[in-house]
Amino acid sequence: MDRILIADDEPEIRSLLRLYLENEGYEVIEADNGTDALRMLAGGEISLCLLDIMMPGMDGFHVLKKLRETSDIPVIIISAKDADPEKILGLDLGADDYMVKPFSPLEAVARVRTNLRRYEKIRAVSGAAQKENAILSHRDLQLDLDACILYKNDEKIELTPVEFRMMQLFMRHPGKVFTKQQIYENAWGEEYIASDNTIMVCISKLRAKLDEDPSRYIRTIRGLGYRMENG
Repeated sequence: MDRILIADDEPEIRSLLRLYLENEGYEVIEADNGTDALRMLAGGEISLCLLDIMMPGMDGFHVLKKLRETSDIPVIIISAKDADPEKILGLDLGADDYMVKPFSPLEAVARVRTNLRRYEKIRAVSGAAQKENAILSHRDLQLDLDACILYKNDEKIELTPVEFRMMQLFMRHPGKVFTKQQIYENAWGEEYIASDNTIMVCISKLRAKLDEDPSRYIRTIRGLGYRMENG
């Protein structure tokens, strides 16, 4: 049974989410502050975390940053902040999804189900890839599929889960042009939202990690999408 951690300082939200998640067969535990949430996450055996940003003790961004040092479990940020900077920061720190309060509990359950399914699929694919080839190599880049780490000339480059899935897609098919829809559905596992600028932001941040020249590895093909350059 999947165990879900709800980390939010509002008891009404925790109670509502618990009710709907338990009705779907999930085991639910709760934390009303960031310090307790991080302690529970460090204890392991948690399948997914619904994480509020504004909490006493330690805010959700710091919890997420610490969590990503040791774990890649799905994290869905739930926040009253709907501005792009907060969303971008959450995604950049490694969040898998972002919901703005107030939200429908049915939508929350659907997003939990989607993110857990995506995570299990990625683990299965990674396990199969490890048996065949645990390392993807292209030019001076090496992507360790087992450890989910990218190396450039043996120098480690930290990636968020979304960035890792993007690099896996690009490095498996260098020279191939991928549309924004293809990239989004591979990296996030959801139906593409045409008005969403998330892909552009994530590609930009990924490019900055790879090289000072933004087009050295990932080139924009105007009107079509993006491709990994062969040389």
